[in-house]
Amino acid sequence: MSKLIDFRVDPSTYRHWKVEYDGAVAKLSMDVDEDGGLFDGYELKLNSYDLGVDIELNDIVQRMRFEHPEVKVIVMRSGKDNVFCAGANIRMLGAAAHSHKVNFCKFTNETRNAFEAAEQDSGQNYIAAIKGACAGGGYELALACNYIMLTDDSTTAVGLPEVPLLAVLPGTGGLTRITDKRKMRRDLADIFCSIEEGVKGQRAKDWRLVDEVIPNSKFADTVDERAKEFAANSNKSDVTTGITLGLLDREITDDGVAWKTVNVEIDRAGRKATFTLKGPAENPPASMEEFQSQGDQAYLLKLCRDFEDAILHMRLNEMDIGLWVIKTEGDPTTFTAHEALLANNEDHWLANEVRQYWKRTLKRLDVTSRSLVALVEHGSCFAGVLAEVLFSVDRSYMMEGEFEDDDRAIATIELTEANFGPYPMGNGLTRLQTRFLGEPRLVDTAQAQIGQALDANAADKIGLVTIILDDIDWEDEIRIFVEERASFSPDAMTGMEANLRFAGPETMETRIFGRLTAWQNWIFNRPNAVGTDGALQRYGTGVRGDFDLERV
Repeated sequence: MSKLIDFRVDPSTYRHWKVEYDGAVAKLSMDVDEDGGLFDGYELKLNSYDLGVDIELNDIVQRMRFEHPEVKVIVMRSGKDNVFCAGANIRMLGAAAHSHKVNFCKFTNETRNAFEAAEQDSGQNYIAAIKGACAGGGYELALACNYIMLTDDSTTAVGLPEVPLLAVLPGTGGLTRITDKRKMRRDLADIFCSIEEGVKGQRAKDWRLVDEVIPNSKFADTVDERAKEFAANSNKSDVTTGITLGLLDREITDDGVAWKTVNVEIDRAGRKATFTLKGPAENPPASMEEFQSQGDQAYLLKLCRDFEDAILHMRLNEMDIGLWVIKTEGDPTTFTAHEALLANNEDHWLANEVRQYWKRTLKRLDVTSRSLVALVEHGSCFAGVLAEVLFSVDRSYMMEGEFEDDDRAIATIELTEANFGPYPMGNGLTRLQTRFLGEPRLVDTAQAQIGQALDANAADKIGLVTIILDDIDWEDEIRIFVEERASFSPDAMTGMEANLRFAGPETMETRIFGRLTAWQNWIFNRPNAVGTDGALQRYGTGVRGDFDLERV
């Protein structure tokens, strides 16, 4: 296997970012270590980034919410002179396998989405303070912030030069954000995305690329003033003490990976991984104060952290494993009691953060390019937020009736309020609303069953599972499905699944992921970009790419 990509980092290991905390305001400085690339063969010059840089940023965004809930404003800036960020490292992209490039862009998108949504979800407002060149992915970092400030000098400009320089597209939603979020005119956007030098000063503001342009002599003071102003006007409640997120416990073997609450068994010959999410072993805390005292070991937080790490680990380190089978085990009643504590205290900062974290993690599952199937077996724990997994996957199978020599509790599904609002998909709908887009009455039918332990026939009647099977058919039908899925083209599966998972309205989020999945999988395979004489390979040589000029 190639080098293991580890998403578990903490502040003591950061090489590329520095954070200063000052009450309600945090200053986040990008100061990339040129020699700190995740792989060999390139230097991270000009504050360019690779996956390792973004893994740290993702960790910072997460810790900002849990460890520093006192923060209301985060100022993102450069720690280097004359450059904000040059974007994704071109040498890294040129040398990377196609699968790594696409997974890299997906992860950076998820990170951008996380801090873009932080103001609405957690009351934390990100400001981009741009001083120096800001190009490509660097400008996409700024675009995901809620407010962009630009110094007015001879060297500072914003740009998306991927098309003229590299024959690819901005990789983290830049085209969509300038039109859908910043409402830039499409003809001006056409100019902006076709030039290498970017746009400076007042023109950048006039074109809606930034929110504020400040003379260089006043830039630092104005940024500080704006941060304090935004913090003073924030509606976020004052919270003085967060919780520490420790390093996750994880054990990797040849045939699987184990966390405290999640286990993944890998069948390499069958190109299949089986995830088992474990229900709680103990009753829930009596209060949110007790929940907070448990810190990162509180069950629902621990499970979410383990599950997210499992998703990311399997995405980037096990790319040949095309089918994920998801199971659960445990007592649904105990699980829903844990969940009810958060639901009944949704105004508590930590309850809100854990729920928002589950929302982000389920969205990671939604956009994962793997075939996903859930098995509702006897003794399972598909209740509440874990039932959301059933509505994320491509198919679900449920055991019907008693099975010979199986003394586990009969398989059931239990719906809670968690299935009707707190965890929307990227399309803005709940997973049940998406599932029943053509039969919206079934959402109401399902909602009327909250708190009921639904056996296979009851779940099948209202459409909560794909297929129910008895003892006679279970093993054969599952085996046939698994073998059939493994025989299909992985490319066709990726395209089919991505198309089918997001029924209903388009949002900026679905457009970013949907468009990028399609365009990156095409453009990143085209010789014009990645061929021997393509733009990515010739970048920096002074020779432009040799393009096949046929339009297709």
